[in-house]
Amino acid sequence: MDSKSDGSGFDPESVDVVLRLLWREHLEVAPGRRGPRRKLSVDEIIAAGVALADAEGLEALSMRKVAEAVGVSVMSLYSYVPHRSGLIGLMVDEVIGRTALPELPEGVGERLRMISDLLWDEYHRHPWLVAAQSHRPWIGPHTSARYEWELGALEGIGLDDIAMDHTVALVESHASASASNSINAQKLADDSGVSDVDWWNANAPFLEQVMPDEGYPVSGRVGSAVGEAYQAVTSHRAVYEFGVETIIAGVEARLSAPA
Repeated sequence: MDSKSDGSGFDPESVDVVLRLLWREHLEVAPGRRGPRRKLSVDEIIAAGVALADAEGLEALSMRKVAEAVGVSVMSLYSYVPHRSGLIGLMVDEVIGRTALPELPEGVGERLRMISDLLWDEYHRHPWLVAAQSHRPWIGPHTSARYEWELGALEGIGLDDIAMDHTVALVESHASASASNSINAQKLADDSGVSDVDWWNANAPFLEQVMPDEGYPVSGRVGSAVGEAYQAVTSHRAVYEFGVETIIAGVEARLSAPA
């Protein structure tokens, strides 16, 4: 086995070509610019991938479809971007870069809410970002700038470096999970043509037979309260809001607690 390889084809001493593509604007000579003039730019390929994922979802994204969209062969496309996973990484960083990073407000709670709302809105503009999390999280310039901005919201408030990182991860995880639930519920309603309210109304008589109130007193009471409040099984936005407020309260309590 090559001393520079771990046996999987990965060379730990090399710089992955996808990283070079991500940071192409920061390199003196961008990848792929040597040799004969090329028909495409990497930016055009990324834009085509984002447009396809926005329209059809990440599961529909293939190198063949992207090649067709930009008017080249699949083999030619691979000479620009080495694989689908790398293309997804480039797309994620591109989309993150499209979201402006606003000036942070004064209060800690307001800052955490701004970060969370920015992510919630971004996921709903590009629902495929949820599925993209199952792929390698490539470190690109826009992703790095986002993380720096998020950490800047917590700099100097009294958290140590580890707690700062964990707080950002907690806010990101909650926004991602909540947005995923919201997006999936909407997709289910769109695909089936049946809203949650209609489905539960149609099945309520049967459920009342097999789930009498005396058998499920707490869940029955809570379910009724939620149904009356939202005229639905739940409100994903309300759950998201509750989670954000709980995170903010927890961070503020941590800051006010004795060392």
